[in-house]
Amino acid sequence: MPEVIVENVHKSFGSVEVLKGVSLTVERGEVIALIGRSGSGKSTLLRCINGLEKINSGRIEIAGHTVSNDPRQLRELRRDVGIVFQSYNLFPHLSVGENIMLAPKIVKNVARAQSRETAEKVLKLVGLSEKFDAYPDELSGGQQQRVAIARSLAMQPKVMLFDEVTSALDPELTEEVLNVMEQLARDGMTMILVTHEMAFARRVATKTIFMHQGKIWEEGASKALFSDPKTPELRQFVKADVK
Repeated sequence: MPEVIVENVHKSFGSVEVLKGVSLTVERGEVIALIGRSGSGKSTLLRCINGLEKINSGRIEIAGHTVSNDPRQLRELRRDVGIVFQSYNLFPHLSVGENIMLAPKIVKNVARAQSRETAEKVLKLVGLSEKFDAYPDELSGGQQQRVAIARSLAMQPKVMLFDEVTSALDPELTEEVLNVMEQLARDGMTMILVTHEMAFARRVATKTIFMHQGKIWEEGASKALFSDPKTPELRQFVKADVK
């Protein structure tokens, strides 16, 4: 059974159709990179998969949950699906450790001692063990993004979604965050990521999906897709990125 199933999904904002019949499946442990120009529907698709945007038609299942508009079902879904955005959204008045401990305590009623143990474990995983008592404004952008990833991991998700998480970072900090994501891939985490980091997609993603005009235009094993694009649109996109 695939971990993610998207079937013929349509999504419009007013009269503008952003997703035009998108279908894909993601097996457990796969890493899927969504690439394409701005406005191609990548981030909208990711937000639909997590129920942050309501679809107009079609079907989405993720981590055993059917995505619906029911608030209770959405809460259950988000216990098993983590999402990390370009903006870190850390609480500035809470320490790093408290930011990470918050969701397990509130959503899963995890005892404080256990949530602290989990927080320490995921901070170690993202290379920030020494920052438990630091506050967000004491961290670099790359460190804050790694804390945001750790915060999602503390919920022990079955699937992780990443929406252009490095686009606001300079190259050195970008590398920090990509290294964490690459380690998650090696550890077998199922991931879907919207990214402009083509070299990372080629190296780490099991499969890459090129979106164009609200549709899946081309998809395949990452290295093959980048090495031998079949459509002129993808050839032009890859060529522009190389420049």
